[in-house]
Amino acid sequence: MTSVTETETTAVLPPPHPGAPSGARPATLEARSVSAWFGTHQVLAQVCLTMPAHRVTALIGPSGCGKSTFLRVLNRMHELTASAAMAGAVLLDGEDIYDRGRRITHARRQIGMVFQKPNPFPSMSIHDNVLAGLKMNGIRTSRGERDMLVEECLTKAGLWKEVRDRLRQPGGALSGGQQQRLCIARSLAVRPRVLLMDEPCSALDPTSTRRIEQTIGELSSDVTIVIVTHNMQQAARVSDNCAFFLAEQGTPGGIVEHGPTEAMFERPQDPRTADYVNGRFG
Repeated sequence: MTSVTETETTAVLPPPHPGAPSGARPATLEARSVSAWFGTHQVLAQVCLTMPAHRVTALIGPSGCGKSTFLRVLNRMHELTASAAMAGAVLLDGEDIYDRGRRITHARRQIGMVFQKPNPFPSMSIHDNVLAGLKMNGIRTSRGERDMLVEECLTKAGLWKEVRDRLRQPGGALSGGQQQRLCIARSLAVRPRVLLMDEPCSALDPTSTRRIEQTIGELSSDVTIVIVTHNMQQAARVSDNCAFFLAEQGTPGGIVEHGPTEAMFERPQDPRTADYVNGRFG
């Protein structure tokens, strides 16, 4: 078991090359024998999963089975908790993000995160919210490049047409669904290769949920997406692949079954998977 409580200073990263493609090349993310603890309490045991590039992978399972912890392990956010520890490896196109020579900030720039509750900076303008990640990473760009990036990311997040005439208004004045799409735009601005989403629609109304799902579908060609959801219909709609997590009788969470979403829902191999996707427990 390896402690992961070490902290690092923010890296100054080079700006994206002007005229470069709209995003970095999507990456395959692979978890190899990942286990995780909070103090002496083990929450994940020997999780192995490949999340292919250009695909949406949904993580499903009842509450308390370790899905969100696994998501946080994937971009080194797990270690923000003082008692956290992990073992195993997380490979981004074959390179372990936990190698000693790799900076935490570099991993988090390549593997972005959208949280369950929208968290824009409420007093910061919509325009500045999108660019917040660049400032945090020390990325310098010209004003023209920043304006183009704001439009590009808001367009990709499905928000540009709704806010283009009020970019200088506070991000906190947007509706809940708009705030979540603003957070997606903010994540995209640093050009991640993978985007993690932890129940991004759980606090949203059906109309906003439908728009976020549409955005996920549009983004999958530009970025690898891993989404935690408790909504089985949503998992079936938005994902290409699915992994079913379960923690039974006080044991740590693990994957019962994973594979193409259609097969997981229509031809599951494990009876526990069939029971869960058909609403018989959880």
